[in-house]
Amino acid sequence: MNDTRNAPKAPTDRDRLREEVLDDIDEEIELELDDARLGSENGAEDTGFRKNYFRELLRLQGELVTLQDWVKETGHRLVVICEGRDAAGKGGVIKRITQRLNPRICRVAALPAPNDRERTQWYFQRYVAHLPAAGEIVLFDRSWYNRAGVERVMNFCTDEEYDEFFRSVPEFERMLVRSGIQIVKYWFSISDDEQELRFCARMEDPLKQWKLSPMDLESRRRWESYTLAKEIMLERSNIDEAPWWIVRADNKKKARLNCISHLLSQVPYHEVHKPEVRLPERVYSPDYIRQPVPETMFVPEKY
Repeated sequence: MNDTRNAPKAPTDRDRLREEVLDDIDEEIELELDDARLGSENGAEDTGFRKNYFRELLRLQGELVTLQDWVKETGHRLVVICEGRDAAGKGGVIKRITQRLNPRICRVAALPAPNDRERTQWYFQRYVAHLPAAGEIVLFDRSWYNRAGVERVMNFCTDEEYDEFFRSVPEFERMLVRSGIQIVKYWFSISDDEQELRFCARMEDPLKQWKLSPMDLESRRRWESYTLAKEIMLERSNIDEAPWWIVRADNKKKARLNCISHLLSQVPYHEVHKPEVRLPERVYSPDYIRQPVPETMFVPEKY
């Protein structure tokens, strides 16, 4: 008689579902481990806050899914503008916002430098093509405010183009709001010392060195010029229809939670009733015989 008392139990459906959920949560842990490979960029962190961070992030991401459902159901159009200095953490916030959302509903617009043709267009023209249709969310990882920041500081635009931008941008945004597009604008603010620390970390990290472009290094040298450009931008483009919001970003984790929480507070969403989902019965055909797949077609299982 075979003794099965010590044999491992076969995983149940509940065990498999739990593993699937944990695997999904691991995505966020992987991102955090990537941030921590060279040590904490914010110094020693309180263990209690770190645990609370994961708990709160998952809760807020659940709210973002509810927001997404409401946007799709109501046809709402939402634009989120993320601006800030290089290494201010814009990309990390955007990753956490979009991580669990449907990319067909929530997408990121991160435009490269304009080509020769685009330089001859109306300045806002190439951004208009990325604006949301009904039931969509678009996050701009840098936006038309490039003209007020990098283009001004690096002399990529003339004084006339710069002045015209500030004459046009309030009316441009008011026009978008009148057409039914909600605009939420964030400036991610970091200190001089924190930016230097993050740049040094990128220089030592082979997986992040691609984030350091010659333009980024030049922006470090021109810190004060960027500060002046930011101050002018906030003063001249802070309108009631689309105000600026400042995110303190020296602590990345707190910045992510604060920004997502604030974004949720800006949209009058609510839970949308959805019909119960039922898995249909599997159809079996007695005449179907599954054909064997040659072993040479499988990816080698090294792990």
